[in-house]
Amino acid sequence: MNKQRLSFHADGTFKIVQFTDIHLKDGIEPERDARTLALMERILITEQPDLVVFSGDLVYSEETVDPKAAFRRVIEVAVQAGTPFAVIYGNHDTEKGVTREELQAILTEYELCMAEAGPGEIHGTGNYVLPLFNHTADRESAALYFVDSGEYAPAAIGGYAWIHSDQVAWYSQESAKNKERNGGVLPALAFMHIPIPEYQEVWQSGSVAGRKGEMVCCSKVNSGWFAAMLEAGDVMAAFAGHDHDNDYIGVLHGITLAYGRVTGHNTYGSLQRGARVIQLKEGERRFETWIRQEDGSVI
Repeated sequence: MNKQRLSFHADGTFKIVQFTDIHLKDGIEPERDARTLALMERILITEQPDLVVFSGDLVYSEETVDPKAAFRRVIEVAVQAGTPFAVIYGNHDTEKGVTREELQAILTEYELCMAEAGPGEIHGTGNYVLPLFNHTADRESAALYFVDSGEYAPAAIGGYAWIHSDQVAWYSQESAKNKERNGGVLPALAFMHIPIPEYQEVWQSGSVAGRKGEMVCCSKVNSGWFAAMLEAGDVMAAFAGHDHDNDYIGVLHGITLAYGRVTGHNTYGSLQRGARVIQLKEGERRFETWIRQEDGSVI
């Protein structure tokens, strides 16, 4: 797998499409899966992104006959579009019949895949950082962090997993390396599947736009990733999925916390299916974001 460099265009832009909660079941209600795949294909044609981020729950493994085949069907939407792609896992990808390691092995077959397994000694599969180079591709201009937010907490605690302290330490180390290597802090984005507890806090603060149609299904344990991002000073915004009826975006202590838009038809949720689009500007600590809906409209 020979990774290409991700670089800004000559006009200084770099565009990401975030697909989340695709929940392909591959065989159960196939017409819904077909509609989901067609939606993703249309969005890639319309938006022409430089990177696709699949931010977890690509498949619903518990109700999938062949989760590996379903996983391939999802990522091949990006492959057929000729678009580099990154992957993080959700709580439903590897519940039954397949492991994260097996899915990660599949990813190594694709030249356009930018995802990495990440350090073996810390929690999770798929903790990695991707540099974005400037338009001449000779120096780093921004960074993208990807973190495996896990599946479920121990039964005694209940609810969803948290980003573990060794992952938080890994992020802090990578951020420090980026700063040292580049002579200063680079603007960065972060992606996870399960939202962190601060998503509830930002909603309560009132400085939000978008919809909240369900509770924030975060972990019961706050392991301090938000504080680490705040202290490092590089992450401008973090993007999650997981909660299909939430699509809001808000700013907490200078960091934007945003949901993607549920993409898959084979799962719950009353929001129109679609994707979040994020556009970065080279050399600037800012970004634009919007949601492209299935009917073609933008919000």
